[in-house]
Amino acid sequence: MSRLLLLLFFCGLTESRPPTPQATPLAPPCAVVQMEVSCSDRALHSAPSDLPRGIRSLDLSRNQLQNLSQETLAFHTDLHLLNLHNNRIHFIQPGLFSDMPRLKVLDLSRNRLSALAVHTAPLGPLGAVESLDLSGNGLYTGMSDVFLHDSPQLVNLSLSGNSITKISGDAFRGAASLRKVDLHNNVVMEIEAGAFDSLLHLSDLDLSKNSINCITNFDLRSLRTLNLSQNSLEVFQSSSPSDQVSELLSLDLSQNKLPLLPLIPRKNRLERLDVSRNHIQSVNVTASYSGQMFFFCTCLAPPPSVSKHHTCFHHLRFLDMSFNNFQSLPECLFHTMLSLEVLNVSNNCISSFSLSRDLLLPEVHTLDLSENALQTFQVHPGSLQSLQELHLSGNSLAVLDPRSFQSLQNLRLLHLQRNHVQVCGGESSSSCAAFQSLPSLEFLDLSENHLLRLPPRAFQNTPLQRLDLSANPGLVLHRDTFSGLEDSLVHLFLKENNITELHSDLSALTSLKSVDLSTNQLTTLPPWSRPSSLESLNLQNNNLVTLEQGTVLALERSLKTLYVGANPLSCCSNLAFLQLLQRSAVVVADLEAVTCLYLEDSPPVSIEKVTQEMCEDLHNGSVNVVLAVMAALVLAVALALLVKCCQARRRRRRTRSYRA
Repeated sequence: MSRLLLLLFFCGLTESRPPTPQATPLAPPCAVVQMEVSCSDRALHSAPSDLPRGIRSLDLSRNQLQNLSQETLAFHTDLHLLNLHNNRIHFIQPGLFSDMPRLKVLDLSRNRLSALAVHTAPLGPLGAVESLDLSGNGLYTGMSDVFLHDSPQLVNLSLSGNSITKISGDAFRGAASLRKVDLHNNVVMEIEAGAFDSLLHLSDLDLSKNSINCITNFDLRSLRTLNLSQNSLEVFQSSSPSDQVSELLSLDLSQNKLPLLPLIPRKNRLERLDVSRNHIQSVNVTASYSGQMFFFCTCLAPPPSVSKHHTCFHHLRFLDMSFNNFQSLPECLFHTMLSLEVLNVSNNCISSFSLSRDLLLPEVHTLDLSENALQTFQVHPGSLQSLQELHLSGNSLAVLDPRSFQSLQNLRLLHLQRNHVQVCGGESSSSCAAFQSLPSLEFLDLSENHLLRLPPRAFQNTPLQRLDLSANPGLVLHRDTFSGLEDSLVHLFLKENNITELHSDLSALTSLKSVDLSTNQLTTLPPWSRPSSLESLNLQNNNLVTLEQGTVLALERSLKTLYVGANPLSCCSNLAFLQLLQRSAVVVADLEAVTCLYLEDSPPVSIEKVTQEMCEDLHNGSVNVVLAVMAALVLAVALALLVKCCQARRRRRRTRSYRA
């Protein structure tokens, strides 16, 4: 009895105790590789105390640090790299980084340093730091000045994604060694005079995605790259003494509100200029200020005192003027562009493009004139000698010199879709273009050109690999249209042409890998008269009922992918085709949508459900029906003869009885 009472007593004690709280799961240990430590994404409030001494790199990004001190960093002072990206830091112990004489890279991006800047508490001194990231900290005008006042070795600085509206004249006075400054994605509206003058080594400046509307007398002598895209610029003028060359190599002014092309010093080394997506309508014929002539003024002959090596854009390699309002492009615009390689003037309102002089744009390999209003395209035989890609899609080209492209001996790709170009045969006419004997042309797009016919040997002596003739309703192909492409053509597109019958022998194209014949009115394919190399065939949305067995066998050897949906296929009329779909290695990419007619009046059934046995049963059933019908006919004829014979006998008996 006493033992029972004692047991009940201990049970009561056990029930009265509060439940033991479950331990919070421990964060996984930091990854240590040699002297580099990664503790990111571990919900830490400070660096673990058990890290090895003397580590060179410490990654504490994406944690929950708030107050940064020596204790927080576990007294590590030999760091070369410290990553504190995406924490909640709003307080930094004064002088903390002065105890880190080897610290080169400091990432404080996406924290709450605006709270620290309010109290004008400095980060520094940052005696050895070369790269500092303060992006995404809610900093506004004047705050960054506090952080940078003692950063003598700082080379790379990021202040992107903050709320800075004004760059003061002394913003970078404490960081005279800066070479790269990123102020992307702020709300900068004003730059005080001299703000960057103390940065004698500045080479890269990113001011994109701000609210700057005017840049005048821009003169940063050492700057190589300047990005001012996505602002509200209406004026850009850079200045440079007449005896000094501007060192700027790349200038991005895209997505602004410029009404005219920017004014660039005549003596420059500019290699890349992007003025796309502005409001530019024309080219300045002359423009000057401070007694200087600037580029986009050379439509007038330069003064005799200006030597040839002082041409305006002698070094330019890339020029993008797309998505503007250009009505025309004066030929003189290109007189000094001897090194230009890429010219993009797409999506404008240009009605004519001509180069009437020899040796214009000699190094251009890509010319994009697509989405304009071009009605004429004329190129002197001595111009564009390096051209490889020509984009003319989305224009109004109809009348062309038949030899328009013959002088472009290096042309490899030609886009002419959405025009009104007709293809010449042997005739000479100004209403068509010749595509014969273009020795380098491999890619030609003539889709959506209202083509009526393609003459025989239309592309002879032109090594086309890809030919697009799609979306030309009513197009008539001659049997020998593709003659001359037997060994070169790899991809052929003939979709959306309302073709009812294909006269051309595609099997003669021995290199052909893919053909698109979708959305036509084909009832059959031409017979494949030789072994096929075809790997992809699109027959969707036609009127195909069957394919000839010889064609199926020829295609089966090489075909890998087939599209055949939206056709009134017969389930059993061509069992060879059925086997191609079901048994071979051919992948029917739209198999779920492929149906066929099993019985004439029955709804379409999935091709996957049809078996050879079903077709054999259908065939046997049909034979039995025919035999039954024939037997019935024979029986009916026999009965009819028997009835006729009986009637004849009766007549004879009546006649005999009458005579008696």
